Amino acid sequence: MSRMRASLGAVLAAIVLAGCSSSGSTSKAPEVAASNSDGRCQAGAADFAIGKQASPALLEQARTRAGAQTARILKPHDMVTLEYRSDRLNLNADDRGAIIRVNCG
Repeated sequence: MSRMRASLGAVLAAIVLAGCSSSGSTSKAPEVAASNSDGRCQAGAADFAIGKQASPALLEQARTRAGAQTARILKPHDMVTLEYRSDRLNLNADDRGAIIRVNCG
């Protein structure tokens, strides 16, 4: 019973965190997040990175466009902290290093 509760808790946590992810935007994002003077991340401005190979140069370009203060590339099985930071951009990569998702946090 304890194992089932732990599994249910993990599934519920994943569902809640999925609601925090960036949703795709159909409009074109500006080159740099112009209305962002407070350093908060705007993930839609970094959607151009989806499908590209992860690299330090791509990370910096995406960070700049999103207006984020910090950025990181997250690979499968990476250990990460779970605190939400509105000034951080996350580029999520697959096993081959291609960016599959962009979100803030």
